Amino acid sequence: MKTRNLILSAAAVIAMCVPSAFAQQSDTSSTATPADKPATIAQRKDNQQDRIAQGIDSGQLTAGETKNLETKEAGVNQEERTMRSDDDSHLTAADRSTLNNQQNHLSNQIYDDKHNANTAHYGNGEIGQRRQNQQDRIAQGVKSGQLTAGETSRLENREQGINREVSADKQANGGRLTGADKKAINQSQNGTSRAIYRDKHNGARR
Repeated sequence: MKTRNLILSAAAVIAMCVPSAFAQQSDTSSTATPADKPATIAQRKDNQQDRIAQGIDSGQLTAGETKNLETKEAGVNQEERTMRSDDDSHLTAADRSTLNNQQNHLSNQIYDDKHNANTAHYGNGEIGQRRQNQQDRIAQGVKSGQLTAGETSRLENREQGINREVSADKQANGGRLTGADKKAINQSQNGTSRAIYRDKHNGARR
């Protein structure tokens, strides 16, 4: 009789413990967090543009470097559109792999360009302040999405031309700009300023 009672008591203890163990396992699984999902193609594009905008704003990226980066970004975007048009607006696994590899190369170049010895120097005075202001406006447009990669590339091509004009004029005049130089440069900046405004307000978004 004692043996039977001991067996029943042991069975009761086991019965009480088993549900508790299952409950603990269930709680653990419900609170576990899944691994972070890889960034989507769109998220990666936004991240790249944010990094470029920061580089423009900080002066880590020159107009020429930005033009080159945005030209490549525009090329990747065009390739994505072509891929989607070929597959009923969808991207295949092979498409995504190709685009991610291209974004990896572009990401590395952004890093290299932002950490090389080249930095944007605009100088003091009206001309320098206007050049800085133009770049700030472009950076804001890139960050907000008002400027597409193609638009940014074209604007930075214009800025690069102005920067070369300033350098050439200074070199020809002992490091200074004449009144005629400043007038010509201001006219170029006026044209670029209008182009920035048009591109930021034309409804095109990245």
